[in-house]
Amino acid sequence: MTPPRDASIMDRSRIPPLPPSPETQPGPRRHHYRAIWISDTHLGTPGCQAEALLDFLRRTESTYLYLVGDIIDGWQLKRRWYWHQLHNDVIQKVLRKARKGTHVIYIPGNHDEAARHYLGIAFGDIAIREESVHTTATGQRLLVIHGDAFDAVVQGARWIALLGDVLYTILLRVNRHFNRWRARFGFSYWSLSLFLKQKVKNAVNYIGAFEHALAREARERGLDGVVCGHIHKAEIRDIDGILYCNDGDWVESLTALVETHEGELRILHWHEERGESLPLPEEEIHDAHPDRDRRLVTAD
Repeated sequence: MTPPRDASIMDRSRIPPLPPSPETQPGPRRHHYRAIWISDTHLGTPGCQAEALLDFLRRTESTYLYLVGDIIDGWQLKRRWYWHQLHNDVIQKVLRKARKGTHVIYIPGNHDEAARHYLGIAFGDIAIREESVHTTATGQRLLVIHGDAFDAVVQGARWIALLGDVLYTILLRVNRHFNRWRARFGFSYWSLSLFLKQKVKNAVNYIGAFEHALAREARERGLDGVVCGHIHKAEIRDIDGILYCNDGDWVESLTALVETHEGELRILHWHEERGESLPLPEEEIHDAHPDRDRRLVTAD
C-alpha cells in the first residue's frame, strides 16, 4: 500500500510566492550627478513648487549641491506669512543630504539677503558663501553667483524691484487661474510671465544685458563660465567664448542645472524627467482639495 503524501509537500506547489517586502521593492529611479545647482525656490510663498522640489531632492544624489539664492523668500514673508509643512520637509531634506556627505554650498540672493549676514559660517554642514568657483570634471572653472548684483534695477532702484516682485506675484495668480481653465480643456501648463519676457522688447533687452554682464565678469576673473539664477530663465549658451548657465527656478519651470560625472552640463526639466505635466502650485492644490493637508499655516 502506497503511503499517503505529506500534506505540506502536496500544498507547497499551490502556495503563491510571497510578495517582496517593502524594503526589497525597487523604489523610484534615482539620478546621480557630480554637481547640482538649484535656485529661486521661493520657499515661504504659495507659488513655490515645494512638492515637486522635495521629489527632486529625494530622487537625486550629487557630490556637490549648490543653492544659488532666493531659496527662502524673505520679501514675501514680511508682507504675508505663509509656511507649509512641505517647506520644512525641503529644508530637512537638504540638511540630511549635508549630514550624509553632500557638499552643500548656499549662496544667498536678494530675496534671502538676510543670510548674507552669516557669510563664511556653516550651519548644519551647509556652507554659506557670497559666491563660489566650481571646477568641473573636465577642468572648467565656473563662477557660481546668484546674479542680483548685476541687476541694475535691484541695485539702483530697490523700490522698483519690490514693486516688480508684487506685480510678479499678481501675475502668477492670474496665470494659475488661466491654467486652471486650460486644464479643464486638456491643455498643458502655459507660462504667461515667460511669454511676456520673450515678447516684450524691454524685458528681452534686460535679460540680454544681465547675461552679458555676468559673462563679462567671469571673463575678467579669468574663469571659463558662470552659473547663476535670479531671472527665472534656465539656459546654457556661449557668450563670446564664456559659458553662461542659468539654473532657472522652482516657481514655474521646475529646472536645475546638473553636471554629469563625465563633466557634461545640462538643464534638467524635472516635470519632463518624470514624464508629467507641470504640477499645480500649492495654493492651487489646496483650493481644489481643501482637506488634502491641514498643516498649512497662513496669516495676513
